[in-house]
Amino acid sequence: MPRPQKCRKLAFLPGVTYYKPAGIPMRYLEEIRISFDEFEAIRLKDLEGLEQEQGAEKMEISRPTFQRILSSARKKLADALCNGKALRVEGGNFELMKRKFRCCKGHEWEMKSTGELPLVCPTCSTSEITPLITEKTVDFRGRGCARLQSGE
Repeated sequence: MPRPQKCRKLAFLPGVTYYKPAGIPMRYLEEIRISFDEFEAIRLKDLEGLEQEQGAEKMEISRPTFQRILSSARKKLADALCNGKALRVEGGNFELMKRKFRCCKGHEWEMKSTGELPLVCPTCSTSEITPLITEKTVDFRGRGCARLQSGE
């Protein structure tokens, strides 16, 4: 019997989850699927510039697991880019981290990470907001680990 996968911690969900070559109708495109945890590994290593050990710590997984996820993601990205395929970001086994914010007037609040900063403080409506670091995590759907499948 397969061992259940441990939930990986993700800082946010991407705002755009589908990419395709311009000028080619969707019906002619092959599609590559990349999971949210693969997306997060690429984001941490290649965009944020973290070392693999640091990325693994942020996702709360081992460094070898981080390396496997990263290698899989890079191979899929290369296939999509080099062979003109569409890329869909979906699925995976993860928990979405909460982020904490403070406005210039001292109000603090938490919200699920979406990759975007809030525009105004929910208490006083000021736009002067600073993100704070928090290690607290929350499940994407409020129960157990989120397992997203296409169409959910």
